Amino acid sequence: MPKISQFSAFFPPAPKFTDKDLPSLKGKVYIVTGGASGVGYELAKILYVAGSIVYIAARSTPRCEGAIEKIKLETRASAKKNGELKSMVVDLADMTTLKPAAEKFMTEESRLDVLVHNAAVMTPPAGSKNKHGHDLEVGTNCLAPYVLTLLLEPIIIRTATAPGTQPLSVRIVWVVSMLQGGTLPGAMKFDKDGTPVILEKPFMGNYLQSKAGSAWLADEFAKRLGSKGVLSISIHPGLMRTELQRNWGFFATVAMSLAFRSPPVFGAYSELYAGFSPEIKEEHNGGHMMAWGRIAELPKELVQGIKSKAEGGTGAKEKFMKYCDREVKNFL
Repeated sequence: MPKISQFSAFFPPAPKFTDKDLPSLKGKVYIVTGGASGVGYELAKILYVAGSIVYIAARSTPRCEGAIEKIKLETRASAKKNGELKSMVVDLADMTTLKPAAEKFMTEESRLDVLVHNAAVMTPPAGSKNKHGHDLEVGTNCLAPYVLTLLLEPIIIRTATAPGTQPLSVRIVWVVSMLQGGTLPGAMKFDKDGTPVILEKPFMGNYLQSKAGSAWLADEFAKRLGSKGVLSISIHPGLMRTELQRNWGFFATVAMSLAFRSPPVFGAYSELYAGFSPEIKEEHNGGHMMAWGRIAELPKELVQGIKSKAEGGTGAKEKFMKYCDREVKNFL
């Protein structure tokens, strides 16, 4: 595949897969984490207008219900063909909320066509932890999505293997960062017991580590579920103005607002491409996509991490998965 330049990563070409390319999604079911605002909100709105059942996953009932009412208000013109919007209350900083939400979902629905791990936290105040004492970025961006996927794995497999399900249409989308040029040496640093080290430098170091972890989780589920017909893909949705920058200081926010000029709907197009584009084939499973919908390559550091030491790699992904399994076992 052609290499994507740094310039093209910052200034991508026009989206080639948008809401206009979607068929009717009537009868299909989707979950979008972080669906109450930003990119996730725009994606949920697109899927709703296409006729599907969309679960907006957010940390509180008011956030979910507020987003649902707003989407309905904004899409009144297409109300006759719209689908259905539902709430899924999950706090990714509190993994005890995940199992009840997943179990409730599986009692209400018979299928799950695409799970979009859109929610994330970036550069919170130093020392921020989730409810269980993990670094907030690793906990929110890696551990909680891992738990949610494991809990929903039965219905994902059942959907992919059901008669009438279109091949390669059942997908798990892991939203990451601009990994090209933004990956740390070795991708992730570990302490003696295999826990990712909390970095004081560089700026965004912990966030970049967490997004390397997300890309490795995409690869992991491609390996676990690929034989069942499930695609698991990571995507950098692009540089946009969203709530993700809410923890940045004033000057950084002003500077980045000049660079991040695209509205959130462009990020939704990126996620739409990863979740629905027919261009994505079996050979792309576990792979990486970029804004606003392009097949890309993972950086060398992440590829080396996926390979074991026996294969000439670093074995970092294997170490990370052992850490994840150790930390999430009590929430399954």
